Amino acid sequence: MTDLYKSQRAMRHMRKAAMQRGVVAILDVGTSKIACLVLKFDGPDKLREAEGVGPMAGQSSFKVIGAATTRSRGVRFGEISEMAETERAIRTAVQAAQKMANVRVDHVIACFSGAEPRSYGLAGEWELQDSVVTEQDVARVLAACDVPDIGPSREVLHAQPVNFALDHRTGLGDPRGQIGNRLACDMHLLSIDGGVVQNLLYCIKRCDLELAGLASSAYVSGVSSLVEDEQELGAACIDMGGGSTGISIFMKKHMIYADSVRMGGDHVTSDISKGLMVPVQVAERIKTKHGGVVATGMDDREMIELGGDSGDWEKDRRQVSRTELIGIMRPRVEEILEEARARLDAAGFDHLPSQQIVLTGGASQIPGLDGLATRILGQRVRLGRPLRVLGLPQAATGPAFSSAVGLCLFAAHPQDEWWDFDIPAERYPARSLKRAFKWLKDNW
Repeated sequence: MTDLYKSQRAMRHMRKAAMQRGVVAILDVGTSKIACLVLKFDGPDKLREAEGVGPMAGQSSFKVIGAATTRSRGVRFGEISEMAETERAIRTAVQAAQKMANVRVDHVIACFSGAEPRSYGLAGEWELQDSVVTEQDVARVLAACDVPDIGPSREVLHAQPVNFALDHRTGLGDPRGQIGNRLACDMHLLSIDGGVVQNLLYCIKRCDLELAGLASSAYVSGVSSLVEDEQELGAACIDMGGGSTGISIFMKKHMIYADSVRMGGDHVTSDISKGLMVPVQVAERIKTKHGGVVATGMDDREMIELGGDSGDWEKDRRQVSRTELIGIMRPRVEEILEEARARLDAAGFDHLPSQQIVLTGGASQIPGLDGLATRILGQRVRLGRPLRVLGLPQAATGPAFSSAVGLCLFAAHPQDEWWDFDIPAERYPARSLKRAFKWLKDNW
């Protein structure tokens, strides 16, 4: 627990230091692209110090002054598989963004999509010494939460209080300053595979950057793609990336569940490549230019030139109908959506008052996807684009940038997490997270 706590606090202090200096880089390490945005903050006087337990708000405090993306290398399923390749790609993206911003950046806040996230709901109670809830009382009720045994090789990525209750009144966002006798809290804890994150941290360190924050892609995509009433009433965000599909559920403006499916747009490309016997680059081009999931009578007549340079004239002049292409793409897209549906069912999504589902991410741009998704996921499905952020180039406003934009909002106004409070030493949980985040400490 102490290691987890200190290292995440260290990152929070780094973030503050970076914001005092006025610039911080945002890094979205994906399977198909690595995106880097450079944010400039208006200055410490304009940033509210008390950012509260509440939702992220107030985008006005920053603007994007540099942006760059590069093709991702060495990343599979949202996890680093080749360190040197990924390091090169990160350096390329960060240098290009710095050049555009004309400023050097040392601190970076990163998000990633793999690492098999698992969600836990924790609860804790605390009898108040004094009748007014203080900062210490909030820290103590968080410390009283029963921490599950998350497993030896797993680490805690997010630990956010999502609801407070004071005596018989529940649904409080921030209980500080209120009067009562017994304080209770519900907390959402997200654990991830430690080795995967260790690789990411090591990679960022090798790029001579300091880590000032870490977030789950599924979480930040929800932050940027769900509109305010969806975050309040309950909605799920399905972020269809290249190597994995992130799922997050929000309720009362907090994430209450996250998961990921180890499949994404790259798997559709790979199916096309195998089915039509063409190189992956050609398959990707055909997918983005001619792809779809719903075939009509017209598509039998629409022929697609495969092209190629194998030297075999017959092979290089092949054509396929769009119907054939759709026949290859549709089963995989259905599989991804059905897997996402199964995760939502397991999380009890159908018990929420609102059943809104928002699809985002680069792979959500396949024509006809919304109709197919409505059939598989339920009636209320819409395609989501991230919020508009000041200074964001037009090229970075599409659904493929949901997590990068969400990370900007997360950087500017992070939600309160466990480590933002001074948890008294004698109150560390009995089943302490001794090992958790030891790796982070080793990296400082």
